[in-house]
Amino acid sequence: MLQEYIPGQIWLCAYPIKYAGTRFDARMTVIRLRDGKLMLHSPCEISEPLKRALAGLGDVTYIVAPGTYHHMYVPSAQAAFPGAETFICPGIERKRPGLKFDSLLGDTAPEAWAEEIDQVLVRGNRWIWEVAFLHRATKTLILTDLVENFTDATPHTNWALKLWFKWVFRMWNAPKPAPEYQLGWNDKEAARASLQRILEWDFERVIVAHGDPIESNAREIVTKAWEKPLAG
Repeated sequence: MLQEYIPGQIWLCAYPIKYAGTRFDARMTVIRLRDGKLMLHSPCEISEPLKRALAGLGDVTYIVAPGTYHHMYVPSAQAAFPGAETFICPGIERKRPGLKFDSLLGDTAPEAWAEEIDQVLVRGNRWIWEVAFLHRATKTLILTDLVENFTDATPHTNWALKLWFKWVFRMWNAPKPAPEYQLGWNDKEAARASLQRILEWDFERVIVAHGDPIESNAREIVTKAWEKPLAG
């Protein structure tokens, strides 16, 4: 279900994920730019009702696959909105060689949204990459796996997820990067440079792909979540 998160500017849509025996939700973020065009960030499967709901908000012009674990439903979004341009995080083109796309994302925002959204390609991990975004007008940081925020209040999780995240990775009620990040930092210098760029941004809240959005003390929570790669 599409839910308005910041009136007239950002909407969220949760969708179910099953992974290695665990169950949880992922989240698509929809951003309306000043000219009325829409960006689908980490798109979910686009059903006919959802397609109509999105069309009612504006023209879906940009499809963004922001991380190397967030590309599954790009073809569904492309089929629903064939006129949209597709932007992907580097690495997806190797995982999905048949996926059609228009541009690779990097540290510099494309002209299409450069006046409204900043971005950073987070480097330094052997297994997972993503591009972080800042929607400047709403001071909203938009991430996929760089921070996951599962708590006792998070809906649609199962015992297997809680077992792994509470007792193995110690990230239940304690926001941290996804396990793939925690186990894969292989260039701390590159990682630290990327994360420090993000921390220079002016943000007050964080939309994450997995778990609960962070709506208070955002900078402190994110800094603590990244303390290991930041320490070098």
